[in-house]
Amino acid sequence: MDKRKAKDGSLPGSLLEAFESADRTVQKVLDQKLPGLQVEEIGTVTSIGSGIARVSGLDGVQVDELVEFSGGITGIAFNLDPNEIGVIMLGSSEKIASGDRVRRTGRVVDIPVGDGLLGRVIDAAAQPLDGFGQVSFSERRPVEREAPPIMARSPVTEPLQTGLKVVDALIPVGRGQRELILGDRQIGKTAIALDTIINQADKDVICVYCSIGQMGADVAKFIAQLRKYGAMEYSTIVVASGDGPPGLRFIAPYAATSIAEYFMEKGKDVLIVYDDLTLHARAYRELSLLLERPPGREAYPGDIFYLHSRLLERSTHLREEYGGGSLTAIPIIETQAQNISAYIPTNLISITDGQIYLSPELFQRNHLPAIDVGKSVSRVGGKTQLPAYRTVTGDLRLSYAQFEELEMFARFGTRLDEKTRDTIERGRRVRKVLNQSELQPMTIPEQIAVLLAVTEGLFDSLDVEEIPEAEKKVRKAVTEGLPEICQKIEDGEELSAEDQASIVETAQGALEPEPEEQPEDE
Repeated sequence: MDKRKAKDGSLPGSLLEAFESADRTVQKVLDQKLPGLQVEEIGTVTSIGSGIARVSGLDGVQVDELVEFSGGITGIAFNLDPNEIGVIMLGSSEKIASGDRVRRTGRVVDIPVGDGLLGRVIDAAAQPLDGFGQVSFSERRPVEREAPPIMARSPVTEPLQTGLKVVDALIPVGRGQRELILGDRQIGKTAIALDTIINQADKDVICVYCSIGQMGADVAKFIAQLRKYGAMEYSTIVVASGDGPPGLRFIAPYAATSIAEYFMEKGKDVLIVYDDLTLHARAYRELSLLLERPPGREAYPGDIFYLHSRLLERSTHLREEYGGGSLTAIPIIETQAQNISAYIPTNLISITDGQIYLSPELFQRNHLPAIDVGKSVSRVGGKTQLPAYRTVTGDLRLSYAQFEELEMFARFGTRLDEKTRDTIERGRRVRKVLNQSELQPMTIPEQIAVLLAVTEGLFDSLDVEEIPEAEKKVRKAVTEGLPEICQKIEDGEELSAEDQASIVETAQGALEPEPEEQPEDE
């Protein structure tokens, strides 16, 4: 055999034929799938860094395929470059070094799903974090799945009650909707999600809470509140801590959605909360910059919009032939200095079906929940609202917006006519009624009774600070004295004029001062 190369650097024909023959022989052996023969494609770690590894030698690997390092640590093949691949680590990389072997697994990243996950606290790889042993599951599903097609979707027709008067009356959420919660740091965004989850007791709604990059103490407090109110029985908690690998923070919302989709496809109504997608975007930016992906606007890669849109598009209400379940998404994001026109907020506002905006000014004035009704909107939920809400709160949103404008002018000391003063005084009482303490969700009849009382002016003669106590009296009187009307409200029936008159009369009786006892004559 001629071992010399030709002048142009190519191999002689005889040597080339020998190589091709050997290649065919190897391929023939592989095709025979001999018993006991296991063929694996093995690569080598060329470099390892902060949650990122670069691997060479895995020429056949596919995007999003799981690869396994020594010690059982896995990663996702994310960048497919000509000479190497960039891998997102899903575990600690402290024990991995350059030169270590990496093998293909032939499967994409997936997560166990099933009824056994209810009541459990897990990480994004389904490892238990609650000390109750390994999770039981029915099947494994990819964390990345296609959103249901348009023809499989049904209109949003049922309300998802949050138990918060201001939300259920003015910014309603429907089952299958995507409603964004946004606002500055530490002004009650997670508290709204917590109240909503607690309010789903006895409503046959499965809840999935996905914590992304939150502090461990905050997550522990959240879980403790769910346990205290019995909400863990119908909830699953997926936690990707801020001090863990950024790869787990990246896949956490997708893994949580796959868990939620399992229940949705079985005909259940599911609520999923992403807390929060700002930290998810930052985790993706960290990974992208380490992988040398080009940054876009505000240093985020240009596909961050697609990242969140393909996540939230999986929330929907399915048609009956596809199971009839629904998946309601409540993503949470954090704004900086009330800047809702920043890159990530505007992305998510355009993806979702409405937003609940929390105002720092309202929070500082102790108006809780600090929801700015003027900047909040629900583009779908109004169609799902129960008829009783539409009857009672039809003009409430408009009149409340007018009150806020008039109140702003009144601060300048302008002389106001009597009608304007009455409007401002009524508006202050409406705002006080819309205030609500944390962890105290209200039933639908209680909300209707209080809202009807304030719109009919029953609280006008009271001092603003007396309204919380008056509310309690109205709620108790109506729920105990008018059980038939309360049942009609919950059943979604229209409130007749007689029903409204009965509620007003009962509420008025509850607010009348009790007669003083006359001392007996000796």
